[in-house]
Amino acid sequence: MDNYKAIRGGEFLIKETSEKNVFIPEEFDEEQIMIAQSCKDFLEAEIYPILDRIDSQEEDLMKTLLQKAGELGLLGISVSEEYDGFGQSFVTSMLVSEVLGAGYAFSVAYSAHTGIGTLPILYYGDDEQKQKYLPKLASGELTGAYCLTEPGAGSDANSGKTKATLTEDGKHYILNGQKMWITNGGFADVQTVFAKIDNDRVLSAFIVEKNYEGVSFNPEEKKMGIKGSSTVQIFYNNCKVPVGNLLGKRGEGFRIALNILNLGRIKLGANVLGIAKRSISHSVNYANERKQFKTLISNFGAIKHKLAQQVIKTFASESAVYRASQNIEDAIKSYVEQGMIKGKANVEAQREYAPEAAILKVYGSESLDYVVDEGVQIHGGMGFSSETEIERAYRDSRINRIFEGTNEINRLVIVDTIIKKGQKGVLSIFEKAVELFDKIDSLNEKPNLSESYFEKNQQIVNNFKNACLILTKALVDKFQRKIAFEQELLFNLSNMIIETYVAESLYLRVKKLKKIKDNNAISVYTSILDVFLFDASNKIYNNNLEAIYSFVDIKEHDKYIKILRYYTHTGSINTKESRRKIANKLIDDNKYNF
Repeated sequence: MDNYKAIRGGEFLIKETSEKNVFIPEEFDEEQIMIAQSCKDFLEAEIYPILDRIDSQEEDLMKTLLQKAGELGLLGISVSEEYDGFGQSFVTSMLVSEVLGAGYAFSVAYSAHTGIGTLPILYYGDDEQKQKYLPKLASGELTGAYCLTEPGAGSDANSGKTKATLTEDGKHYILNGQKMWITNGGFADVQTVFAKIDNDRVLSAFIVEKNYEGVSFNPEEKKMGIKGSSTVQIFYNNCKVPVGNLLGKRGEGFRIALNILNLGRIKLGANVLGIAKRSISHSVNYANERKQFKTLISNFGAIKHKLAQQVIKTFASESAVYRASQNIEDAIKSYVEQGMIKGKANVEAQREYAPEAAILKVYGSESLDYVVDEGVQIHGGMGFSSETEIERAYRDSRINRIFEGTNEINRLVIVDTIIKKGQKGVLSIFEKAVELFDKIDSLNEKPNLSESYFEKNQQIVNNFKNACLILTKALVDKFQRKIAFEQELLFNLSNMIIETYVAESLYLRVKKLKKIKDNNAISVYTSILDVFLFDASNKIYNNNLEAIYSFVDIKEHDKYIKILRYYTHTGSINTKESRRKIANKLIDDNKYNF
């Protein structure tokens, strides 16, 4: 990334970004809008009319639906044209992930196939492997799965016990082991399987075909949600895998697994937007039909509060998703211009923005949980009935905090990656923190915020960053190498960083929208920003305060609390009226239209 001029992964904490350098959804071009509409049409025609059939796991139904998606070109969005795909941009692939994310269990099967089921071969396969598998994966003739998790190896993937041994004639690897929670596993034709060769410390990756001798399956798992997706255990009993099916180099499997998970995380951040928007529309539809005490419940302040918060979280999450997506796309282009092959450029760009990918995964999945939970609440007793879609959305949402690395693991990824970048000198976060510590004694009780709306909010966001930097340095100074054992405090810091990144992304989007929309139209978006910053300031304050009380000497508490109050001050905001303005637009439109 030496020649790459854009902001680096994690650098948002120490560097201001101009709204000119972020992509917002309002800038999708005509082709992207057409692709999104094709995805919506597919859901309306093929998925929504048969949701109950999908959830009953009717035999071959999901595979048939994936094949239909393949016929429309939806499985080849990210596959390059030389392998019969469409070779669309990273941002476009994220838009497709968002729209199809509203497809309940189908979206899980789709994401597994096009993401972790296809991309390991696209990014790490040799020419022969790509020619053999990618065109058929892009068309839907073949379906894909990703086999990493084992009964004794969940978050600690490298502790897996599946083994591969080279035959005496050197023509095959003999695979023995067990994989579990494999999405699409019951019908996938092609599996990316991770195993250790002989006594290797780290994993290697293999392309395994379903019909290879020695591959067997348990019955479908019975799950809380996403019932229509195939989830099985797969067993490998002396399974003969041709040596030509080693994916990448020996011992490269763990790196492949981590890099593909980075992609899965950011794609999940887009996936949850689709179902969040659909659930909000269901919520307001019901609120605009249901009467209590002789009035529509959408007239009640309590309901308006819930509706507004659903919108705020979703709109903010979307802002962060497409900001990061454009950063990754720009990085891919930069790497390619420097001579890197496209597949490696994709991997390196996504690895560079691993902190942002983890942020999007955590914030998006937890925002969706809020949206569907309050959606059920707005529906009241009907929300508990399986006759309503909101009940399905509620059940299906819960897995997202476990998928692609649990949110706990991802919170640790955020802080671990940023701290290590600082310690290696890639990001000057500790130098910046030293500057802030030197100015502590000169801080006033509260900052002198600008009277200019956007300058003021830029100050607020920058102060959030400063609060994160000060806590980061204080934690590292206190615990040094033992910081990994202070997970509660790392979670406090991670929560602060998440709120800060999303806050800045939202601020930049609203500032850019100011140049697109008139004053009447922009007011609802400034209301979204006002409430979000107010809520974020409280979350950052509380997480920081909890951390301070946990490790800072009591004699230093007053000093740190003074710093904290200074850096989390937002001024006076009428959150009630702001939320009502947001809710009223949603109620008038009777659908999510932000």
